[in-house]
Amino acid sequence: MSVGLKSVPRAPGRLPLLGHAVPLARSPLKFVSSLRDTGDLVRVDIGTMPVFFVNSFGLAHDVMVGKSASFEKGRFFDRLRSLVGNGLATADAHTHRRHRRLMQPMFHRERIAGYAQLMADHAQQITASWRPGTRLEVEQVMGEFVVSTVAASMFSSDIGAPARDCVQRNVPVIIENLLLRTVSPKLLDHVPIPANRRFDAATRELHDVLDKVIADARAAGDAYAPDAPDVLSTLLDARDADTGQPLSDAEVRDELGTILFAGTEATASTLAWVLHEIARQPDIEARLVAEIGQVVGDGPISFEHVRQLPLMQRVLDETVRLHGVTLLMRRATKPVELGGYNLTPGTEVAFSLYALHRDPRAYPDPERFDPDRWLPENSGDRPRSVFLPFGAGNRKCIGDAFAWTAIIIALATILPRWQLRHVPGTSPKEATSAVPHPNHLPMTVMRREATVTSRA
Repeated sequence: MSVGLKSVPRAPGRLPLLGHAVPLARSPLKFVSSLRDTGDLVRVDIGTMPVFFVNSFGLAHDVMVGKSASFEKGRFFDRLRSLVGNGLATADAHTHRRHRRLMQPMFHRERIAGYAQLMADHAQQITASWRPGTRLEVEQVMGEFVVSTVAASMFSSDIGAPARDCVQRNVPVIIENLLLRTVSPKLLDHVPIPANRRFDAATRELHDVLDKVIADARAAGDAYAPDAPDVLSTLLDARDADTGQPLSDAEVRDELGTILFAGTEATASTLAWVLHEIARQPDIEARLVAEIGQVVGDGPISFEHVRQLPLMQRVLDETVRLHGVTLLMRRATKPVELGGYNLTPGTEVAFSLYALHRDPRAYPDPERFDPDRWLPENSGDRPRSVFLPFGAGNRKCIGDAFAWTAIIIALATILPRWQLRHVPGTSPKEATSAVPHPNHLPMTVMRREATVTSRA
């Protein structure tokens, strides 16, 4: 029998007026991971607003798939609107369906194959200046690779050059400060602290530049991207299937902003964490290099190679399991039962992929980096539904295949030629952010003398 929300256990550590905002802001990963000790559904107060955290895959699946018709995007995505307006990440159900249909062709296999050469070129560019003994700030280098690659796929013409520069300068600033805004009361948004000033200035400049590039591209017409369509030209040409109407300039800007937010930090973070994890386990690195050598050979990696690297896929799965998204939210739009409790319309529900993927009930020895846990013979009866790297249901990330392809192409370009090793005395920590990227990952580059052969 279902009961009301007053019966939901509350997380320990609540403060008057602030609620649980302090531990959420100070140590979000530790806090959200601790909630499973209290229950599968736990009340957390952000200021005076109650949020009900889901701490089991079963309930998360109910929210994202089984009972998704009873939920919309919640507070986290409300707070994104200052950055991405009503793009796919924040849109209501009607707008989401319409825009997803319009944008889906950009992420079809054929279009991603067309981006593959661009990804390979950018991966070659980032390694061209490396020399044995070079010290790299890996989290920064991988971020530059991803932002430049995404920006180049969005704006291929010279008209888009200011946007590419602006993206590389401002998107990291926005992402760095986004999670803090999400878990802070809204009244603090306009307090003139440095984090707010940086976020507001970066968002304002990005919007201004995108608006100008969109206007210039519309004015250029067919001359904007005569050789091959990029993301901007595809959005400008898109027509609603029902009305035949194009997207407005504001809608185009919102979708560009959404792609920039969704397509950069998680991808760059995953690349950095892979290099960190395999440097700690040289046997896995050797097997990975051998697999690349067997599949790709001595030439550059192509799009056809991407799906022929099973160990690489397991390494990526294990990396995003350990270093997943910190926080996602939904809001109930109608009365709905969840985990034996009756949710009323307006109830905010949250879940952390980072915490769920470290649940020992689903993953034995969950803190250990073990790509072979994904081998069929080792996965036992673990259902695929306990792995949600890109979410699930109709709100699942539209750009997952693009991100995966960029990561694999970068790694298959770097690893056969270079070894990256940790600088002695350093140990990266997970930064407080929407995706927990390494806060500081200095590594030294060494030339790989020979390809190691081993089983994949």
